[in-house]
Amino acid sequence: MVDPQGADLVYEGKPVTGVQRFELVNSGPGTRVIAGDVEIEIARRSGYLIRVHDPKAKALQDFRGVPSYEPSPEWVLRGRYEPFDEPRPTTVGAVVEGLSHVYTAPGVVRVEYDGKEHTLTAFNGKAGGLTILFTDATSGVTTYAVNREVSIPDIAEDGTVVIDFTRALNLPCAFTEFATCPLPPAGNNLPFAVEAGEKIPY
Repeated sequence: MVDPQGADLVYEGKPVTGVQRFELVNSGPGTRVIAGDVEIEIARRSGYLIRVHDPKAKALQDFRGVPSYEPSPEWVLRGRYEPFDEPRPTTVGAVVEGLSHVYTAPGVVRVEYDGKEHTLTAFNGKAGGLTILFTDATSGVTTYAVNREVSIPDIAEDGTVVIDFTRALNLPCAFTEFATCPLPPAGNNLPFAVEAGEKIPY
């Protein structure tokens, strides 16, 4: 409900003048309402949440960037994608205690490193690609403790994929305690140090 004495709100280019109802999907992207130069995100994560994205926030003004490892071809690995017979809804935990996320896992990616094969559950990514949430032996040491993600944009006809760990990214929870990021699925903890991609933010 809009407070008539408050800031003007805009949703999808139109002013909000009364009660505005939103259809929200659990674990799906949030809906954003604009108030001046502030974006108000409304989302569903088991329960409902409201997050304010303010370009003048102190945390943003104090932000000093994200360090990363020097890119190395050692961490651009070839793997094999194996789809499941049917995509599997997969429940994972969240950085917020008591919350969970449900994602669709279309299959697994098998990758070999240092003579050993490792199997990673993959989730649907953008434009037909895959996303892998993972931890490794650097987690909590030089990289964010609970998760990073790496995208696989292309899958060859024979299932060959390239896992470019030099492009491993932090999720929003590495930057704010108000994020509800998912934890990696069981089995996506690599037992070696992936010294590639983004490190713990400054």
